Amino acid sequence: MSKAVTYEEWSSISNTFREDDKTKGALGVLQWAYRVYPEDQIVYASSFGAEAIVLIHLIQQVKPDAHIVFLDTDLHFPETYDVIRKIEERFPSLRIEKKKPELTLDEQREEYGSALWKRDPNKCCEIRKVIPLRETLTSKQAWISGLRREQSPTRANTEFVNKDEKFKNIKLCPLIHWTWEEVWDYIRENELPYNQLHDQNYPSIGCFPCTQPVGDDGDSRAGRWSGSGKTECGLHT
Repeated sequence: MSKAVTYEEWSSISNTFREDDKTKGALGVLQWAYRVYPEDQIVYASSFGAEAIVLIHLIQQVKPDAHIVFLDTDLHFPETYDVIRKIEERFPSLRIEKKKPELTLDEQREEYGSALWKRDPNKCCEIRKVIPLRETLTSKQAWISGLRREQSPTRANTEFVNKDEKFKNIKLCPLIHWTWEEVWDYIRENELPYNQLHDQNYPSIGCFPCTQPVGDDGDSRAGRWSGSGKTECGLHT
């Protein structure tokens, strides 16, 4: 591709993606993206949650050696690292990068004090997630995310193609029309490995100090930073 695809071009093309096919447009978005962007210009930033497992399965059908980055904060649950290992075994051609922050946990404690995630979760997320992703995306024209509209009110207006002002590129969200039930139907139908914490009422899984199970009446983000008023790590705001 000789030049970056503009947001207007993306928006025009995204309107042609069908929402009524088996993947609700997700496969079409991915096929177009990997056809248009050189492999060094597009990356999937994956949490390895349930939506991520679906996207990984779809992506490897389009681009078997796709670049996937996992923001390894050093604070993830053991179950998260376990599902990454299983995905690596299932799809060995995928290039899964575990991106760590510049500061180790010890260095962060020395500079900001212990348990920063309790006192200033926004700062902790900035250090351990936002800055590492910005470093990854600096040279990228587009990145893929597993956001779904029904996850929370803050994500209800997400489009297939989004102009990302934070990272100054294009953010693609192929699963926007999927329901939670459809995500799990797909995982079971394709016998995909998944994070076992999902079986313990953890619909959204982040770092262990900031993630709790949710009740039946909570939205999928209710267990993240519970009681703090915070609902996003900063990657999507």
